[in-house]
Amino acid sequence: MLRSSLRLLDRHDVAEALAVCDRDVAANLFVAARLSGPGFGNRAGGGELWGYHDSRGLASLCWSGANLVPVQADEEAVDAFADRARRQGRNCSSIVGPADAVLALWRRLEPYWGPAREVRAEQPLMALEGPPVVAPDPRVRRSRLDELDLVVPACVAMFTEEVGYSPVAQDGGALYHAQVTSLVAGGRSLVRIDDVPGAGGRREVVFKAELGSVTQRAVQVQGVWVNPRHRGRGLAAPGMAAVARVVQAEVAPLVTLYVNGYNVRAVRTYERVGFRRVGTFATVLF
Repeated sequence: MLRSSLRLLDRHDVAEALAVCDRDVAANLFVAARLSGPGFGNRAGGGELWGYHDSRGLASLCWSGANLVPVQADEEAVDAFADRARRQGRNCSSIVGPADAVLALWRRLEPYWGPAREVRAEQPLMALEGPPVVAPDPRVRRSRLDELDLVVPACVAMFTEEVGYSPVAQDGGALYHAQVTSLVAGGRSLVRIDDVPGAGGRREVVFKAELGSVTQRAVQVQGVWVNPRHRGRGLAAPGMAAVARVVQAEVAPLVTLYVNGYNVRAVRTYERVGFRRVGTFATVLF
């Protein structure tokens, strides 16, 4: 029997690594999208990929970048990934992915990396394979670059509400503005923008979402947000249905997302659209 080993993967390993991701398309979409992109294997790719091999070949993966993301990681693979992460030092702002592997990684790393700012141990992973079961909001569409002055503040508000700190605090917002601009330019930002009544033509984002990880097989929706001024009007479900319709018609057949388990209202909204739970994620935030 061959001894298990861990090594840094490169572009020559893409096909084999994608086969590992394909064992659970919804759960492993983040890493699959990075493998499918042109930046993998280059410094511009934003991270590196560790491969854990056992007697059968490549068995598990772990993306190490702004996020630490395990893929198909059993206890032996988690041991190997945790050892490398510990020796390398923490460069990530979160550990995220399938709950069993994430929480097992954190148990091994907490003595060296702790404490975490927050551990979200129960995040339903949800997927929609068929058409949405509620009528899509016809006013939800892709955003435009000339609307960045509206879209960026909405994204900042969502991020701050979700993560607990502002993404513009450190550099005045230059990096985050560039990230949002890239999403808009790439057609991966969807919004509903309405006129503000009695405000002399001023407009505001009412609903928004982004297409985060994208492959030809699946898309992970992120950054779903309803403007607090418009909550309670039943806009979230039709908005998500519109996002799902665009994704399935133009990008990929499977629409996925994950949500905090304590956000019961959001879970029920996604279920109303037709999403079903297919797994559990966890996130450790630093």
